[in-house]
Amino acid sequence: MKIEIWSDVMCPFCYIGKNNFEQALEKLPFKDEVKVEWKSFQLDPTLDAHKTQDTIQYFREKKGVAEAQATQMLAQVAQMGKGAGINFDFGKTLIINTFSAHRLLHLAKKYNKSNEMEEALFIAHFIEAKNVGDPEVLISLAENLGIDKEEAREAVTTDQLDYEVNQDIMEARNNGVSGVPFFVLNGKYAVSGAQPVEVFENALQQTYKETVSPFKDLSGDSGASCDADGCSI
Repeated sequence: MKIEIWSDVMCPFCYIGKNNFEQALEKLPFKDEVKVEWKSFQLDPTLDAHKTQDTIQYFREKKGVAEAQATQMLAQVAQMGKGAGINFDFGKTLIINTFSAHRLLHLAKKYNKSNEMEEALFIAHFIEAKNVGDPEVLISLAENLGIDKEEAREAVTTDQLDYEVNQDIMEARNNGVSGVPFFVLNGKYAVSGAQPVEVFENALQQTYKETVSPFKDLSGDSGASCDADGCSI
């Protein structure tokens, strides 16, 4: 069973959704049969790739939200984060263009380490307050996952992976995805937002059930039929 997840590094609900999704998956007996693919999405591609902003400043200047309102909103998100096991500290978080971080995610995908890289990027951005637009920060994250330093440097400082990142973004746009996180289950069902663990669990169970038995039986009582053991009426 394949799960595609569109996400952006600076989206707190994506981090919450990831944790809730993983908690749900851990409860299920078929968890080892589920393949997760992370997809790139940029909430604000207009952000400067070389200049950081603090979160309150970003909401005030870019979104036109009053400081008091932004502070209250972030406090609510932080409370949600605690419920998912995440200790957000928005007072230190640095807002930056995330395109290079998505390049690194696609490099990690080459080594089947995209899930680990997604987690590392979330931790770097939200917990450690690192600049995830800084090539040196990104290269360090790659090295920590056993990815060659020079390969990582080329990936995050050149356009060699731009096509892959843009394809994800275009795919989301073509499918009407306007917000993240956005989960697509086996190309058939969608779950949007940082849903509770129970919602993910139910969605995964339903999708898996249809994967194992793709036909919905409309026949009611069993009719006369034959199988490998013979025929019955």
